[in-house]
Amino acid sequence: MSREDGSTSTGFGRVLVFVYGIFAVAATARSAVQLTTKASEAPLAYALSALAGVVYCVATYGMATDRRRLALAAVLIELVGVITVGTWSLLDPGAFPDQTVWSDFGQGYGFVPAVLPFVGLWWLLGRRR
Repeated sequence: MSREDGSTSTGFGRVLVFVYGIFAVAATARSAVQLTTKASEAPLAYALSALAGVVYCVATYGMATDRRRLALAAVLIELVGVITVGTWSLLDPGAFPDQTVWSDFGQGYGFVPAVLPFVGLWWLLGRRR
């Protein structure tokens, strides 16, 4: 199946859902551990990582179940989050004593968080309804 048919059951759609799923689990699990074991050390960073985890979960669910509007909303929130937190963390590093998924535009994750929303938007906006 090609990208144009909009399927997430095979091909690139499946890969995209898989990558979003990995980020959903990674960000949610990491922030849960951080918030329960050392929340006072970097509460803003850990709360933003938790938010990122929720956004990745919603995007994954939306893409996997063909809820295009839900996925699109989540990916747009992700894009705003990456740009906002990435810029904020560079301008005010003291506000982020520990990394978030989106700080420094996802440097700790190989900049995948900075690229992923653009790929998600490309996929969601380019597929046939």
